[in-house]
Amino acid sequence: MRSKSFCSDYFRASKKAISILLILSLFLLIVLNTFSGQAKQEKSSQKLIITDLLGRKVEIEDKKNKRIVAIGPGALRLVLYVNGTKNIVGVENAEKAWEEGSRTYIMAYPQLKKLPTIGQGGADSSPDPEKLISVKPDVIFAASFLDRAKADALQAKTKIPVVVLDYGTKLLFDENVYKSLRIIGKIVGKQQRAEDLINYMQRCKAFFNERTRDIPASKKPRVYVGAISFKGGHGFESTMGKYFPFLAINAVNVADQANKEGWFMVEKEKILEWEPDIIFIDEANLDLVKQDYKKKPEFYKSLSAFKYGNVYGQLPYNFYWTNIDTVLANTFFIAKVVYPDRFKDVDPIKRADEIYKFFLGKPLYTKMAKKFGGFVKIKLD
Repeated sequence: MRSKSFCSDYFRASKKAISILLILSLFLLIVLNTFSGQAKQEKSSQKLIITDLLGRKVEIEDKKNKRIVAIGPGALRLVLYVNGTKNIVGVENAEKAWEEGSRTYIMAYPQLKKLPTIGQGGADSSPDPEKLISVKPDVIFAASFLDRAKADALQAKTKIPVVVLDYGTKLLFDENVYKSLRIIGKIVGKQQRAEDLINYMQRCKAFFNERTRDIPASKKPRVYVGAISFKGGHGFESTMGKYFPFLAINAVNVADQANKEGWFMVEKEKILEWEPDIIFIDEANLDLVKQDYKKKPEFYKSLSAFKYGNVYGQLPYNFYWTNIDTVLANTFFIAKVVYPDRFKDVDPIKRADEIYKFFLGKPLYTKMAKKFGGFVKIKLD
């Protein structure tokens, strides 16, 4: 009897212990699930705090696969440099309506034209809050056509974070471009890609400078660039002060004598006075130059660059702001023409395709050359 009682007591004690263990296990599971849920909630509610190019502090939900839109001159291009077409959910109507032109990013990604429309677009347009909201983006990248008040107003209307980017003024190797690329990289989770782009440009900058910085001014040919596009096409008198491809290779830009920076129009008589040794013509407006040549051939023939065949075409780079990839490609070609001995090992066409592949994933030189002429000598008659 004692043995049976002992077994019964042992069984009851064991059953009680198991019940206690089950209760404790259930409690522990509840606690773990609670903390796990809190952790997930905390993680999902994390915010990225971004300071954009207007100095605005913008909060963005920190999650993968963000839905992205970009509005205004050049914003979409910078996003595509960093992230390709991934997660772009809409584009401006202007990107669809315009001819491809010299927008290499549309050449590389024509499928963008099939996306929903998020507004009219264009240099003088205003954002369309309703169409932006309709594609449910997590972030709106905007070019610097928006000032602080307009950016804040758009963000308030859409309830969507608006991050303003900027190209700066240098066309190439500009700190604002670097900052913009880093901001995009941080938001889309492509920080290393952004740094790779910046490092590539900085290596090119060093390459140009190292090969040209020691050339005496007396040994440098005098150069001029004409027919530059700026809010539309212009003829031969359209030029640039502090033209960055020239600055990058330490060339002597005759237009700098006007003491102006950026785009401006110059009188023909002034170009005659400057008498450049080498002339580059932006091929977007080559037809305008040819038309003008037919009217005033004596002017062109009086310039020594035309007399001696030192006139070259450069690929158009300015369409809905700056195609940085094309500016960089042009700079290699310009360097080869201005300093053939210093860049005799450089093949500008191969460099152009290397650049296009790095920035946009596809070699585009052949397509650009077929459309505009490419890196060639120019004859007007």
